[in-house]
Amino acid sequence: MPPDDLRAFAVELARGLGWVVLGSALLQYAVYTVQTVLAFFELHRARRLERRANPGWMIGAKSVPGISLLVPAYNEELTIVENIRSLLTLRYPRYEIIVVNDGSKDGTARAVIEAFGLQPTVLRRPHPAPCKPIRGIYRHRDYPNLLFIDKENGGKSDALNAAMNYARHPLVCGVDADSLLDHNSLLQAARPFVDHPLRLVAVGGTIRIANGCEVHGGMVVREGAPRQLLPLFQVVEYLRAFLIARLAFSRMNTVSIISGAFGLFKRSAVLEVGGYTHGTVGEDMELIVKLHRHFREKRQPYDILFVPDPVCWTEAPESVAVLRRQRTRWQRGLCEVLWRHRDMLFNPRHGRIGALGLPMFVLFDLIGPFLDIIGLVTVPLFWWVGILNLEFMLAYFAVVALYGVFLSMMALVLAELALFNTTRKRDMLALLFAAVAENFGYRQLNIVWRIEGIWQFFRKQKGWGEMTRKGFGAKPAAAK
Repeated sequence: MPPDDLRAFAVELARGLGWVVLGSALLQYAVYTVQTVLAFFELHRARRLERRANPGWMIGAKSVPGISLLVPAYNEELTIVENIRSLLTLRYPRYEIIVVNDGSKDGTARAVIEAFGLQPTVLRRPHPAPCKPIRGIYRHRDYPNLLFIDKENGGKSDALNAAMNYARHPLVCGVDADSLLDHNSLLQAARPFVDHPLRLVAVGGTIRIANGCEVHGGMVVREGAPRQLLPLFQVVEYLRAFLIARLAFSRMNTVSIISGAFGLFKRSAVLEVGGYTHGTVGEDMELIVKLHRHFREKRQPYDILFVPDPVCWTEAPESVAVLRRQRTRWQRGLCEVLWRHRDMLFNPRHGRIGALGLPMFVLFDLIGPFLDIIGLVTVPLFWWVGILNLEFMLAYFAVVALYGVFLSMMALVLAELALFNTTRKRDMLALLFAAVAENFGYRQLNIVWRIEGIWQFFRKQKGWGEMTRKGFGAKPAAAK
């Protein structure tokens, strides 16, 4: 082929690739726009239901179902005692706390036993979910609703199964040991189960970043924006994920994931699907997809919802290295779940979750990062060699950046309507800055980490990796 023809072919190929990348971005943004509109409608519906009756009436109601809080702990010495104290102060008529020490290598077990004066006891195991051997069970008469289980290491899902085996109530709530619940979280999360006791099998709440907040007695007493840049970006990111994506999925009845940090489930339904699945780092999404599969195959009506009001506070990573490990692990977990349930994709037998919910993860979370990185690399490259003109390159990056800012701003608007109670002007200005600045470097890092997570999945890499935590007002320590 003559050089002129070869160059012409390269120019046309580059333009075609550029339009494919730009078209895929516009398609994603169209979907995100629809999700934003649905999120506003769903939030309006939730607020209308809330105005009809405050969930506080449930405090004195005898018909309210009891809740068993399942708290898996591995190397959580710095946060576990404060977390338990927080859980002991929750407003709810009937609940118990089951903390499981999953073979920690630090002083997690000693910290809990000494802080609450626990003594060994013997209990019958009423449920059959598989788990590693139990080394000891502890409780104290002054804390009748607190049970502490010490077991061999088996992973988070194994610890959750162990806790569920001793749960006494019809609802179970998974709570991370490094998280804090708002005072009314159980009331707000349980209310949908009271309104729809037959159909509802799971409810998820909002996860918020505690970095920058003032914590006393295991409670967030004053909201605040983080002073460090990386956690500040994550605040906006979490708001966007929960208040746009999950509200929209709830509106469409296609909720595919409830965060492992805080989710409320009908215990009988979880036991029907065999409890939490071992051997995956995405046990939270795996459980939700199993529940969808189970009830679709039984052709039994059911609902899995996200409601914005129940808030769980978690500590966000403050270093790039720890954040990278967290995000690659999340991506590996997503890949594991989608591969395990690949027969549900585009399968009409599985309704909306098969036709819409899971395919969106494939398109936007598995294929999307590769298209994004192709655009970020090839568009400037083709401009540099003279294949694409400057106007096309500037238009592409303007669309990517401006729409990212738009989504983050919409998330802040939803947060102002749904969550923010005591946000100071200084904190709001910091969040507005983060909504703009995260689009220039932070999002691109996340794209790279997603691709790295996919690569780790194909290499069959396992494990969580070390997660360094400071604790709520404590010094740093490492936890896996």
